[in-house]
Amino acid sequence: MSKPEQLVLDLPVRTAQGRADFFVSPANINAVQALERWPEWATGKLALCGPVAAGKSHLVQVWQALSGGTVLDARTLAAQDISAITANDIALEDIDRIADLPADLRVQTEETLFHLHNHILGKGGTLLISGAKAPARWDIALPDLASRLGSAEVAQLTPPDDMLLSAVLIKLFADRQLNVSPDLIRYLLARIDRSFAAAKDVVLQLDRAGLSKRRAITPRLAGEVLRDLPDRT
Repeated sequence: MSKPEQLVLDLPVRTAQGRADFFVSPANINAVQALERWPEWATGKLALCGPVAAGKSHLVQVWQALSGGTVLDARTLAAQDISAITANDIALEDIDRIADLPADLRVQTEETLFHLHNHILGKGGTLLISGAKAPARWDIALPDLASRLGSAEVAQLTPPDDMLLSAVLIKLFADRQLNVSPDLIRYLLARIDRSFAAAKDVVLQLDRAGLSKRRAITPRLAGEVLRDLPDRT
C-alpha cells in the first residue's frame, strides 16, 4: 500500500521574525553578539553586513524589538522630514543600494542621510545600518557622509555552514507552512549552492512544484526541480 502524499495548500508565507526564530551558528554569532550589545556600540553606529537572504532584515526586526527603534528603507530617505523624526534609534536597511537610484534622487538621499546621521547621533541616539557589503565598499558619493558611515562598528554575517544552512532551509519551509523530512534537508545540503539565496530559491521552486504537480515535497521531487533549474552543471 502506497504512502499517502502530503497535503499541499496554497497558503500565504508567514515569515517568523522573532529572536527565538533566528538560528545562531559560527557563521553569524559575532553579528548577533554585536547587535545585542546595543546601545553600547562604538561611535553609536553598527553596520550589519552580509549576502542576500543572510538574515539582515530578520536581525533588524530583532533589534527593533530590543530597542523600540524605527526602521527605514535607506532608498526612501529623500521623502523623509528629518526634523519630524522623534525616535532616538534608527535602523536604515539596504544602504548600499542608494547607489542604484537615479542621479538626482541619489544626491538628495545622501544629503538627507547625512543630516539624519548628525540628527540622531547629535542627540545621543544610535544607528543600525544594513547592507550587503562592508562600509568601506559602499558607493557613497558625498565624502563627509562616507567618512561618517565608515566609522561604524562592523558586524559581518558570513556564508552559511551546514548547521546554519540546514536551519535556514527548515525555517524557509516552515514559513510556507510546509513540514519536510530530514532526508530532504540532507539531500538539498549536498546539492545546492552554499548560499542563503540558493536556499531561498530552491524552497520557492519546490513549493511551486509541489502545488502544480500535487505531490509531496520529497527528495525525488527535489531532484526533478534541481535538474530544471538554470545554470546547474
